[in-house]
Amino acid sequence: MHKMGEAVARVARRVNDTVENERDSLDLADCKLVAFPVGIYKAVRSVAHGIRRVSLANNELRALAGSFATAFGQLRELNLEGNQLQRLPEELRVLQQLRAINLSRNRFCRFPEPLAALGALETVELAHNEVA
Repeated sequence: MHKMGEAVARVARRVNDTVENERDSLDLADCKLVAFPVGIYKAVRSVAHGIRRVSLANNELRALAGSFATAFGQLRELNLEGNQLQRLPEELRVLQQLRAINLSRNRFCRFPEPLAALGALETVELAHNEVA
C-alpha cells in the first residue's frame, strides 16, 4: 500500500509541475499506471492545448482510452514504450500533429491501424513487439 501511495504522489507532483509551470510536456513514465487516470484530464484541462509531448513509458498500461487522444489533440510526441498494449484506440486518428510514437516493448501483433491515418507521423518505434 505504501508503494501505491508513492506512485500516486509521484503522478500528482508531475501533473502539478506541468500545470503550474505551463510546460509543453507531461512525463508520467515509471509511475506504475495500469490505466491513464481520468482525473488527470480535469487537472490539465487549462494547459492541455499546449502539451506537445506525453510520456507514459514503463508503466503497466493495458489500454489507452479514446478520450486520451481528444484531450491531448496537439501532441507531437507520444512515448508508450514498456507497457502491455495490444492495440490503440481509433480516436488516435485525431492526433494529426503527431510526429513520433514509441510503442517498443508492448504486445502488438500487428501494425496499429489508427497510425495509418496520421499524415504528420515520421517515426514509429515498434521494437520488441510481435509484429509480423
